Amino acid sequence: MNVEVINTGTEILLGEITNTHLAFLAQQLFPLGLRVQRQVAVPDGDAIRDALSESFTRAEIVLATGGLGPTTDDLTREITAELLGLDLVYHPAVMQGIKERFSRRGIKVTDRVQRQAFVPKGAMILENPNGTAPGLYFNLEHAQKKSSSVTRHLFLLPGPPRELQPMFDDAVIPILKTILPAGAVPECRVYRVVGLGESNVEAMIGAKLLAIEGLELGYCARSGEVDLRVIGSKAVVASAGKVILKALKKYIVSADNQSLEQVVVQSLAARGETIAVAESCTGGFLANRITNVPGASRVFVEGFITYANKAKSRALKVAPRLIAANGAVSAEVAAEMAEGARAAAKVDYALSTTGIAGPGGGTEQKPVGTVFIALASKHMATVVNKHAFPTDRENFKWLVTQASLDMLRKRLA
Repeated sequence: MNVEVINTGTEILLGEITNTHLAFLAQQLFPLGLRVQRQVAVPDGDAIRDALSESFTRAEIVLATGGLGPTTDDLTREITAELLGLDLVYHPAVMQGIKERFSRRGIKVTDRVQRQAFVPKGAMILENPNGTAPGLYFNLEHAQKKSSSVTRHLFLLPGPPRELQPMFDDAVIPILKTILPAGAVPECRVYRVVGLGESNVEAMIGAKLLAIEGLELGYCARSGEVDLRVIGSKAVVASAGKVILKALKKYIVSADNQSLEQVVVQSLAARGETIAVAESCTGGFLANRITNVPGASRVFVEGFITYANKAKSRALKVAPRLIAANGAVSAEVAAEMAEGARAAAKVDYALSTTGIAGPGGGTEQKPVGTVFIALASKHMATVVNKHAFPTDRENFKWLVTQASLDMLRKRLA
């Protein structure tokens, strides 16, 4: 069944908020065998009418978000009623729910809030325990026979993600399950690849995968990694998986959308081992990525942000003469930093980063983007890798932490 998503709100198009709805909705719909065919974001006002009218001619299922609130720019409910030729009917139960919510929060109910209690006649009310605006569902199966509209099912959902997401899970998905035709649901598997560019991945694997009948193939390149996406029947995806693993095994971080840091934390936890980090050029970003993973407290012990040379010497016992002889950005200093962090934190592994983020500070011998990453462990001798990431400072930090985490991932493997 064709699905379209309409996100309303001038704030989206002004860049004041990030539109996260499409990612959430698409991910929730796919396990049901549904895929979003088109998505549009429109400002408040008449553009909502145009977007709905266009979607009605194409999509069997339409999901519209936003514009259900109490203010004058919240027009989705009224415009929908107009397009469907429905009267707005007052629902005392909805108003009572709003009053109770306001009472608990000590807020006075205004006349504008009562707008949310007026519902297009015949619409199913979707309860919103996290806000005042109820969602609405329209079954247009019968109305479809009387018009040229293709849309059979219309959902109006609140704009705030904290309201939309639980409503979608609790109310919309159960409705969708009752209206979807029976049939095999396609499988989607995403292989996260690190250490290869998008074109390299395609050159190594593309032709072989395209030869598999019934397989949908896609690539998504991001800084420092590539997602290889395969969609098809369970048997087809399994067949593709064998080909992918044979060609790319050492570069594959996960096959279930897990991030590099998630894989590293889980691997350490499974082994009962611990890690510390010593950062210079990444300024704490490596520790941040690791500790963003739930359960990181089981493996992450300590982080040292030793930006200045004297900090490297004081906290990590890096000899000043070593820095003077080789420079702070060097293999020798990186090794000392990692070993110093491992000794100080008493951990199994320690990663260190020291480099030149730029835009200044580079030399002919060590240009901007030069970085040394060291991995110290109790199992093996300390290893230092040199990389060149000549990019902006933010992306430089990301790429350095990618290389650091992948270095540890390979050691753990």
